[in-house]
Amino acid sequence: MASIRTYSLIYVALLLLATGKFVFFHFPEIFNYQMAVGGTMILAVIKVSLIAGYFQHLKDEPRSITYLMLTAVFMVFLLTLAAGYSIQ
Repeated sequence: MASIRTYSLIYVALLLLATGKFVFFHFPEIFNYQMAVGGTMILAVIKVSLIAGYFQHLKDEPRSITYLMLTAVFMVFLLTLAAGYSIQ
């Protein structure tokens, strides 16, 4: 289990990443809409990784569970793409 210091650093990192999301959309003279959406998606992936790894303790799980979860996420991604394609 991680220490309180580690959890505090992760919390501060999550706050900074949330602030980054705000910056992307509130400075249109620097970031256009596509850059803001792309940056927000990258920040979201980082935030999800930090939350799942530390707060849900998945960092300490065996690698087989990690690979199983990555496979499930990939399959959900494929289903989302297929659903989006069929709607168009």
